[in-house]
Amino acid sequence: MAFIVAEIGVNWNGDFDIVREMMEKSKEIGFNAVKFQSYSSDMIKEHPKRQILSNSAVTEKNIDEIDKIAKTIGIEWFSTPMFLDAVDFLEPYVNRYKIREVDGRILLKNKRSDLTDKILSKNKEVITSCYSSPKESIYYKNSQIKWLYCVPKYPCKLEELNFTILNEFNGYSNHCNQIIAPIAAAVLGAEIIEIHITSDKQSNFINNPVSFDYKESFEIIKQIKNIAKIQK
Repeated sequence: MAFIVAEIGVNWNGDFDIVREMMEKSKEIGFNAVKFQSYSSDMIKEHPKRQILSNSAVTEKNIDEIDKIAKTIGIEWFSTPMFLDAVDFLEPYVNRYKIREVDGRILLKNKRSDLTDKILSKNKEVITSCYSSPKESIYYKNSQIKWLYCVPKYPCKLEELNFTILNEFNGYSNHCNQIIAPIAAAVLGAEIIEIHITSDKQSNFINNPVSFDYKESFEIIKQIKNIAKIQK
């Protein structure tokens, strides 16, 4: 069965009660891991919702608490480091890293950055989102990197997905708000599936437009499990 990741991301507003509930529900529903984001205050200083974003980032100040909650619940967590120092403070805690689509494009073009070099130097699994096929990249056959097909729109429409190239990726990162998208990715053999989740669709969580609630997430994973049974 696919390795399924619940992207908590910025959908917790820095509230540890919310993040604990989201981790508990993710474990209960059947997710294999939850994911966060790590960015600097300088990166979001011009954003109109910079305070919410600041509260929701994994930082040196809150990382111990996040790790403690995850260990108590018994679910893996990891994060997307978006600046160099984030790799350093994440390293003792995570088994893998995520690279966002904009950084994945660098690898896609056979280029490097200080950030991608530092992440890859840790010799852990690196999951990267990208829109175009990675087949022509010199990194394509690097077993350390797992490529996820992703349309970088929030949200993207179902008809904007091009699953004819999904077999050129290791998996799928979802930004479509219809549950058929990640289910179809499982049917087509995606080994890793990442979906955004939310505890409350009526709240002000930034990524709610691309997120599934617990009920929808349960249905997605139930169908993926059924697909896995058929594919045996």
